Amino acid sequence: MTPLAFYKCLADDTRLKTLLLISQTGEACVCDLQEALQLDQPKTSRHLAELRKCGILQDQRRGKWVYYQIHEQLPEWAKQVIQDTAQHNPDYYQQALDILKTCQTASNHCC
Repeated sequence: MTPLAFYKCLADDTRLKTLLLISQTGEACVCDLQEALQLDQPKTSRHLAELRKCGILQDQRRGKWVYYQIHEQLPEWAKQVIQDTAQHNPDYYQQALDILKTCQTASNHCC
């Protein structure tokens, strides 16, 4: 992955917030991200697909749900950029993170 490809993929508010949310929770399913970001399912899935296509996220199907995590083969420099961005900009995504964590602790998620 080149820096140009990495930054181009993150040059969208929804994709950047999605990545920061997943970086802080380890993984998230589409329906919980949809709730946290206040987006409809097609738009949420489209952005997740773009992050997966870029090689930033990987997905795993569990029953009828698809969970996303940061790709295990993402270069260390890119993982560090994500962690630094999340650490130094909590106000950018904190409200969505609070919703996501609430969804993830609910017995049936927000789905």
